[in-house]
Amino acid sequence: MPSLRDTIALRLSRERGTLFRDAPFRVALTYPSPYRVGMSSLGFQVMYRELNRRPDVVAERAFAPDDWAWARKHREPVVTYESQRPLGDHDVVALSVAYEIELAGMIETLEHGGIPSLREERAPGHPFVLMGGPLTFSNPVTLGAYADAVVMGEAEEVVHAVMDVLVSERDRSRQLKLLAAVPHVWVPSEHGASLPSIAAVDDALLPAHAQIVTPDTELSDMFLIEAERGCSRGCRYCVMRRSTNGGMRLVSMERILSLIPEDARKAGLVGAAVSDHPRIVEILDALVDRGMSVGLSSLRPDRLSDRFVGALKRAGYRTLTTAMDGPSERLRGTLERHAKVKHLERAAEHARAHGMTTLKLYLMVGLPTETDDDIDECVEFVGALSRVVPVALGIAPFVSKRNTPLDGLPFAGIDVVEHRLERLRKGLRGRADVRPTSARWAWVEWVLAQGDERTGRLVRDAVRAGGRFADYQRAFEGIAGGRRRLSVLRGAAEP
Repeated sequence: MPSLRDTIALRLSRERGTLFRDAPFRVALTYPSPYRVGMSSLGFQVMYRELNRRPDVVAERAFAPDDWAWARKHREPVVTYESQRPLGDHDVVALSVAYEIELAGMIETLEHGGIPSLREERAPGHPFVLMGGPLTFSNPVTLGAYADAVVMGEAEEVVHAVMDVLVSERDRSRQLKLLAAVPHVWVPSEHGASLPSIAAVDDALLPAHAQIVTPDTELSDMFLIEAERGCSRGCRYCVMRRSTNGGMRLVSMERILSLIPEDARKAGLVGAAVSDHPRIVEILDALVDRGMSVGLSSLRPDRLSDRFVGALKRAGYRTLTTAMDGPSERLRGTLERHAKVKHLERAAEHARAHGMTTLKLYLMVGLPTETDDDIDECVEFVGALSRVVPVALGIAPFVSKRNTPLDGLPFAGIDVVEHRLERLRKGLRGRADVRPTSARWAWVEWVLAQGDERTGRLVRDAVRAGGRFADYQRAFEGIAGGRRRLSVLRGAAEP
C-alpha cells in the first residue's frame, strides 16, 4: 500500500481547481470520512472556497484515513493535502459533520491528528476546534463535548464572522465569549444546551458549486452544483422539510448553466428536491446537448413523466432511482408523502419504455404503526412492479430525528426491523433485489439522534473500546437506565 504522502501527491495531480496559497492564519478544513467521501460533499467544497477567499486565511483540506487499521499500524498522522502539515500546526481545525455516525470519525480524526477530542482536555496551545455541517439542522448537541464552537445551518456568511473573531483575538477565553455573541454560532461552554437559530444564507449567494473536480471520489469527475436549496414538501420524517429555512429556494436555469464549465464532462445537480425544479427537464436537455452526462441527487416519483425519464436516459442514466419511502400506501400517507401507487407504477413503465436496466426504490421499515400487513403489501406491490422492470430495494430502518414532526418516536427495535427485513427477503426472493442497511447501526444512529451531550461523550468510550456494535451497546447501557434502553434494543418499542 502506498504511503499517505504518495497517495496525496497522486490525488493532487489529478485534481482540477485546487487552491495553493499561504496566509498568516491557518485552517485545517477536515472531513471525518475518507477523501472519496469528503470530496463528494458540496458543502465541504464551498467552505474550502469561502475560507480561501480571505487574504488573511489559508484553508487546507484534511480527511480521515482511507484505512484506519493501516494508519494506526504505520503511525501515519492526519495531515493536510495542500502542504502536508499536521492538524496541530493549524490555528483552527474546522470539521464538517454530516450525520450522527460520523461522530466516531470526528473523534478518531482529531485524536489521530494529535489533538484531544474532548474540549476540556485541550490546552490553550491546541487548535481551536470549529464544527458545522448537516448535523446542525437536527441534533448537534452531541457535539458539545468536542467542539469549541459550532456554526449552525448554512455557513457561507457566518463562517466569515467567525473568522473575524478568531483572526483578531487569540486568547481562547475571549474568543469564546466573542463568538457566543455571533448570531447562529453555538458555543457549548457559554450557551450550555441552549441552541441558537439556524442560519440561512442570502439567496443572492446561491447556488453552491464545486471548487475542485477529481476522478478519485464517489462522484468521479463530476462538477457539483445546486439546482435549488431546501424543499417545498412536508414529509414528516425529514429535517429538510418545507418549514426549514424558508422551504425551497430555486436557482434559475440560466444561472446554473452559466456556472458549469464548458469543458466539464459530468454535472451533478444537488439539492433536497432537485426534480421539483420547474425547469429541470430543460436543464437536463441543455447539459446533454453540451455532451455531458448528468446526475441528480433526488428524484420524486410524482415528477417522473415520460419526457423527464427520457431526458435522464439521454443524460446517462441506466438505473432509475426514486423513493417509495413507506412499504404501504397507508404508511406513505402518514408520512405525508406524494409517492402514490400510480406514480410508482408509472415510473416502472417509463423505465422500461426508455430501456433502463433497473428501477431502484428507497424505503424505510420500522415506521410508527407498521405491521406485517404493511410489509406484505410491499411484497405484493414490488413483485408486480418486477414484472414490468427489474426492481432493487434500498432499505433503511426508520430513525426519528430532532426538528421533525416525528421527533421523539422510539426505535422499532432491532429484532422487529430484522423480522420485517426477513419477511421482505422471503417474499421477494427471485423477484427483486433487497439491500438493507444494518438494523444495529440504525439503533446507534437513533440513540445519537435523540441524545444529548452525555450521549455524545459515550461515543468516545465506544470508539476507544474498538468501535464495534457491542462497544456502543455497552457504552449506551447507562443512558436513562440500562435495562430500559436494552429493552428497546431487543425490540420492545418504548420511548
